[in-house]
Amino acid sequence: AAVDRDIPALVELLGILFGQERDFAPDPVKQAQALAQILSRPEARLWVARAGDEVVGMVNAQAVISTAEGGPALWLEDFVVRPAFRQRGIGTQLLQHVICEAKARGYRRITLLADDDNYRAQALYLRHGFQPSAMRLLRLML
Repeated sequence: AAVDRDIPALVELLGILFGQERDFAPDPVKQAQALAQILSRPEARLWVARAGDEVVGMVNAQAVISTAEGGPALWLEDFVVRPAFRQRGIGTQLLQHVICEAKARGYRRITLLADDDNYRAQALYLRHGFQPSAMRLLRLML
């Protein structure tokens, strides 16, 4: 699990993630504020992968109550591994950890978004049982 002292490394990882996504732009101040809020919640599900003392990957899963599922579900966000550490199974380990934790805690579904052109990430999710959705993402920025 991530801890407060990991925030600078997590902000750096989010900079990598948002730098490769078309919908978002890195903003270290916003990311640090949000991470502090997430870590202050007892139900926080923010896990990290470490190589020694270095944080090399992260995944953030937010709990929601799904009326469709009749109970708790997870929204998986902020899944990233440092480029120098990719293709080593770290992403697979993080994703497997989320799935195991979700099952153990009684979550009924995990939902995530992936960029249309991020085929490597989509292949990872499909290998772990995620299925494409017929739903389309719409967003209203406030």
